[in-house]
Amino acid sequence: MTRPGGASPSPTTLGIESSCDESSVALVRGREVLVNLIASQEALHAGFGGVVPEVAARAHLRQLPGLVDAALERTCARPEDIDLLAVTRGPGLAGCLLVGTGLAAGLAAAWDKPLAGVNHLWGHVYAAFLAERDLQPPLLALVVSGAHSDLVWMSRHGDFEVLGRTRDDAAGEAFDKAARMLGLGYPGGPALDRLARTGHASRQPLPVPALPGLEYSFSGLKTALLYRLRDLGDPSQEQKADLAAAFERSVVESLLAKLALAVDERRPAEVVIAGGVAANTLLRKRAAELVSGSARLTIPPLQLCTDNAAMIAAAAALSQVRQPATADPSLSW
Repeated sequence: MTRPGGASPSPTTLGIESSCDESSVALVRGREVLVNLIASQEALHAGFGGVVPEVAARAHLRQLPGLVDAALERTCARPEDIDLLAVTRGPGLAGCLLVGTGLAAGLAAAWDKPLAGVNHLWGHVYAAFLAERDLQPPLLALVVSGAHSDLVWMSRHGDFEVLGRTRDDAAGEAFDKAARMLGLGYPGGPALDRLARTGHASRQPLPVPALPGLEYSFSGLKTALLYRLRDLGDPSQEQKADLAAAFERSVVESLLAKLALAVDERRPAEVVIAGGVAANTLLRKRAAELVSGSARLTIPPLQLCTDNAAMIAAAAALSQVRQPATADPSLSW
């Protein structure tokens, strides 16, 4: 992909994401997303009430090669236009990661291109760099997803310090389990968000988890919801909406209370909230109110909050950290 006048383009990275139940391929040039294709597996897992690892891995096998072809076709790119391949190496589901890393290794060998393995958690932070073109470290990031609720300090590209994390359930996992208790189906987080918009948290108040320091815990809140539902017996739709609003408010207040402590401690100029739970309506609204006047807040657009390959490509290109592209399901920061 050449530019008019023969000017040399920014490096172009092809990213592949397959850590869980989203098959995704993207092409990113610098901080510009050329294409970001995501094939959802939501319908495949809905009947099970959650992600089935083997089903997810087989879906990646079917979907990813076609997504690579589609990404090249939509951007009129050829293999020789690609400067770097990037693939999620972990954390995630072992079988799913193996499908992605295997495909990436094959393409790198066939195209004779360098290949970088990318930490999925780094990817969520780097999604913010695609949303805000002038964003630079140092920055404070709250990464909230189905498996992680982590406060991290990014001092420079590729250098992360964990300040606090959840001791048990992550916020996204808590939302999904609460949605299941309320009979909202799968995926639970978005369904609970929608129902909460019609409820009143004050009518069914729930406790706000509070641990010392910058750590989180959501298992007790989940238990409180379970007991409240048992006390109600057969709750009405209105009561369910109130409980959804109360549960959501408690999670968001807990997340932002620790974020506020970290902001006071680190005094950052930049604050990032990323991960699937960053799509939550109340979290986005309350976070903007919290950070206003003290720092610039960046929350990626919805498509970049969920698992996607653009963030993986950006993490590899911008961090310039070259990790091996070997699957590591238990990888952390």
